[in-house]
Amino acid sequence: MNFIRLSLIAFVAASLVGCASHDRRLTSSTTQYLLGDGQIVQKKSGGIVDTVSYWDGDGVSGSPSITIDLREQQARFYKDGRLVGVSLISSGREGYSTPTGAFTIIQKNKDHVSNLYGDYVDGTGNVVVANVGVKSDPKPAGASFRGAPMPYFMRITPTGVGMHAGFLPGFPASHGCIRMPERMAEIFFANVSQGTPVRVVN
Repeated sequence: MNFIRLSLIAFVAASLVGCASHDRRLTSSTTQYLLGDGQIVQKKSGGIVDTVSYWDGDGVSGSPSITIDLREQQARFYKDGRLVGVSLISSGREGYSTPTGAFTIIQKNKDHVSNLYGDYVDGTGNVVVANVGVKSDPKPAGASFRGAPMPYFMRITPTGVGMHAGFLPGFPASHGCIRMPERMAEIFFANVSQGTPVRVVN
């Protein structure tokens, strides 16, 4: 058991080197996690099984509003104060915390693409370096930047934080945005407009 613990510590230490801009462990299928009982498991890259998200808002009238609960990692959709839907989320990870406070949706873009995070690709579109941040990761010679897709984007801050469809590993993992399962992002997107109130709480 001591050997396993030492191996895990060595793995974590090695993984932390050079990951200031993007922690590749968050989407790696080889990342190991130590559970409370001492068991070591490997997190699958397919995300988690969603047994929380639902929508009961079709045919319900009333003004929409959304509450993002960072502690519970859930987004709750209301119409005139009545809860009609819940979505699992993945909010900002350490160093990229999702801001709390009262916001409104200031932009909707079904086909939004990030201008900060994505991949460096060659002339034929093959990935040269994956999961980069343009402000911190140097671009290889001859490569170009391809932004990460952020479908059903609902912007809540001028600095680019918003809700969108994305990968949910089961814990906060984004650069500040609020990722949702695609089916829920599509539903939320269809039921909000510019000006819809969004409250983000801890």
